[in-house]
Amino acid sequence: MTTEEVQRKFTKLNEILDKHEHKPSNLVAILQDVQAEYRYLPEEVMSYIATDLQIPASTVFGVATFYAQFSLRPKGKTIIRVCNGTACHVRGSQNVRYAIMQKLGLKEGQDTTDDMQFTVETVSCLGACGLAPVVMIGDEVYGQTTPETMQVIMDQLLAKGRKSDDQDHQ
Repeated sequence: MTTEEVQRKFTKLNEILDKHEHKPSNLVAILQDVQAEYRYLPEEVMSYIATDLQIPASTVFGVATFYAQFSLRPKGKTIIRVCNGTACHVRGSQNVRYAIMQKLGLKEGQDTTDDMQFTVETVSCLGACGLAPVVMIGDEVYGQTTPETMQVIMDQLLAKGRKSDDQDHQ
């Protein structure tokens, strides 16, 4: 890769670093912005950040692996969070998660679809215990879900995605 290609690849990253004034004290905010841009924290990007901020790469990797909000693996465009807190767990959230995984064609241990459209995450709490089991798709919260209701919701979501894909290709 030429120097120009590297620069082009890291243009957005440099804008993020500029925004945060290249200060090591802004590392968490930098990583948040990087994750928003790339949907995960690529290893080469974290190394670049460490060099730019003149801090050890282990510091950047340590922060990136300490906070659950950060991901070292690519995530899909739409994040589906399935609560597995106590209230959700006892009301069958694992069956709801399984129904979502089945609908998306995900195998155990796989959390992101091959087309990078969806990532399914299990979270400890979505703060809506009275609605258990709870699923959050993007910013929308679905309460009192069942495997059957999630099948319907996922069918609608997948149909909507296909429709927007068709419009993108016209």
